Amino acid sequence: MTATTLDTPPVTRPLGTTGMEISRVGFGAWAIGGADWAVGWGTQDDADSVRAIRHAVARGVNWIDTAAIYGLGHSEEVVARALAEMPEAERPYVFTKCGQVWDPADRQSKRRVGRRQSIMDECEASLRRLRVERIDLLQMHWPAEDGTALEEYWGALLDLKAAGKVRAVGLSNHDADQLEAAAAMGHVDTLQPPLSALKRAAIARELPWCLAHDTGVIVYSPMQSGLLSGAFSAARVAGLAADDWRSRHDDFTGEALTRNLAVAAAMKPVAARHGVSPAAVAVAWVLAVPGVTGAIVGARSPAQVDGWVAGANLVLSDEDRAGIAAAIRETGAGSGPVPD
Repeated sequence: MTATTLDTPPVTRPLGTTGMEISRVGFGAWAIGGADWAVGWGTQDDADSVRAIRHAVARGVNWIDTAAIYGLGHSEEVVARALAEMPEAERPYVFTKCGQVWDPADRQSKRRVGRRQSIMDECEASLRRLRVERIDLLQMHWPAEDGTALEEYWGALLDLKAAGKVRAVGLSNHDADQLEAAAAMGHVDTLQPPLSALKRAAIARELPWCLAHDTGVIVYSPMQSGLLSGAFSAARVAGLAADDWRSRHDDFTGEALTRNLAVAAAMKPVAARHGVSPAAVAVAWVLAVPGVTGAIVGARSPAQVDGWVAGANLVLSDEDRAGIAAAIRETGAGSGPVPD
């Protein structure tokens, strides 16, 4: 892999049948939601977030994935601010998610709601915060936990598409059986599952289902929330701020952390061979999985974007993949099938 190849804009792929051609990496806007909510990443400077988004677009990233729940609407507002001065022709696609609501009086609250009226109201709120006339992709963030059937919230999303409020509709964190139920009502344009060298469950059923049904796939957390970035150590994890959700998560504690960091270490010699960062290797690993259209990668600064964007064009060799697979098997890290 030459430096010229790695410096070129990310290659693109069709996103299912949506008509959108997306770069193989997209800007993930979870962390830019900031602190002081249930799953925040700690304090974040909005100006840094705006610079990171604009830098990613300048590097050729042509889509942003956010959600209403990220920072309780704040992430969507920051995305709007970053795009405000961009010429229309240069603007990236904007994807967001619905189905998680909060109590304005309690910033630590969040509920998974699927009622039709809630979905409709959430869409209107996202349109206002994003300052767009149409959302390029609206996804149900998680299966509802308020007793609402999938058919109700999926029907609402299909109606929003028919009304022109959104260009495409998809599901996030839904399994193959739920995808099948939704497809009986109307085409599932996209799926957003977690996928990394540590979280591999979607390889077994969901990705094959999407391949068979022309459903685009944008995976999240290819670096497993930073664990596979090459920048983490046990000492850094111990120093995470209390308002960073990772400080409390099982992946960042005990034996799981030791196993996960061993897989991250196995990516470092691969990165050295290609002249890229371990973060780029983690991204390239997920992009090599059949059925994956693109990967959502977070950044809180322009420098972080530069750390992973090369992964979009990086092709791992058989030797590279074998070394990572061996580390996964030897440590027992993560869960799900291990591609050869």
